[in-house]
Amino acid sequence: MKIHRFILLIGIALLLPAGVSVLRGRAEQPVVPRIGAVRVADVINSTVAEFVVTQLDKANRDGLNAFLLELDTPGGLDSAMRTIIQGLLGSDIPVIVYVYPGGARAASAGALITLAADFAAMAPGTNIGAAHPVAIGIGGEQNEVMLNKVTEDAVAYARSIAQQRGRNAELAELMVRDSLSLAAEEAVRRQVVDLLAADEAALLDALDGSEYRRGGQNLTLRTAGVELMFAEMSWRQKILNVISQPNIAYMLLMLGVLGIFFEISQPGVILPGALGTIALLLAFFAFQTLPINYVGVLLIFLALVLFILEVKVVSYGMLTIGGIVSMTLGSLMLIEHPEPFLRISWLVIAGTVAVISGLFLVILYCVVRTQRRRFFSGAEGMVGELGEAVTDIHQEGKVFVHGEYWQAYAVAPIGRGEKVEVICVGSNMRLEVKRVSSA
Repeated sequence: MKIHRFILLIGIALLLPAGVSVLRGRAEQPVVPRIGAVRVADVINSTVAEFVVTQLDKANRDGLNAFLLELDTPGGLDSAMRTIIQGLLGSDIPVIVYVYPGGARAASAGALITLAADFAAMAPGTNIGAAHPVAIGIGGEQNEVMLNKVTEDAVAYARSIAQQRGRNAELAELMVRDSLSLAAEEAVRRQVVDLLAADEAALLDALDGSEYRRGGQNLTLRTAGVELMFAEMSWRQKILNVISQPNIAYMLLMLGVLGIFFEISQPGVILPGALGTIALLLAFFAFQTLPINYVGVLLIFLALVLFILEVKVVSYGMLTIGGIVSMTLGSLMLIEHPEPFLRISWLVIAGTVAVISGLFLVILYCVVRTQRRRFFSGAEGMVGELGEAVTDIHQEGKVFVHGEYWQAYAVAPIGRGEKVEVICVGSNMRLEVKRVSSA
């Protein structure tokens, strides 16, 4: 027992210096400052806002030195913009918004997001501004009184943000009221943003030692030797961001219409109906972020109804033509917006309507051809068949038709051995026949 204790004490004595040296080495390693970063080169929508705010919250929880948002956007939704700005203004760590790379822009919603940063920077060849509000929502239109109210609200919001961050409030107002847009050099000179930086390294060098305010105190930002930690969207966020694009949302709507049509016209197939329902739900999710004119949606669904009726009702193509016209008008009216990034491409509309119209025209051709085709089985298939009178026929008689003997009757008497033609199949499977002229 004593020997075991003696060996244990010797082992501890040998390992203790090694452990102390490891801990000392770790303690002496310098802590590399880190900055959380994201890149946004897209329309500002609800998915982008969720991504930015989530990463900003994570950077605050992890106690990073700062948070960098590299921005290149044509604008976006007011609600998504305000979500991002609330996150920036409420952040414990300093936030840097950098309009980058060269050729990028912070337009519309992007301009106000840039104004809300602790440090706003731009790369040469970029621009900022054009933040006048535009109509969005049901119908995509606003009357003059409502548009004035929205504009005044946006002006007050822009001035408030600029004043809080010590920037030029008058120019911030002009960006909203008159859609003023400034090049990077002019934006720095007129105190809309803080500095001009050619790249990320130049940006971090310029910001090192800069001061910002938190809780009424002046704090210093240290960016020397900093490590940028860029985050990417999750798969879920990437998918939601893609389907929020107008062209994708429109194609999902049309795919849903096709799926529902095939399920109703051919009940029991199941797969088209399931896929169509999923596509419609995804389309309606995307419509929350787009200036949808719901008259256009109703016209597209009217086209679906007309296409279904074409299969059920004999109209010889009139319902299909009406459906194509309704679908075309609905597609053109679906999204009306002055900004091109919130409109459906004309090429997408033309291609989609052409493909769907062609598909329904093929279906119409098959339906009409089937309706005109002569029956080949059952009672209807006997009509028009030729045969021979086995006996004299008037009220009663017998004929040989289609390789079989049948009971028959005729309006005009028919002699035995004469050629006959079946007019119809009467009660008790008796054939009504008539004499075939010698000609």
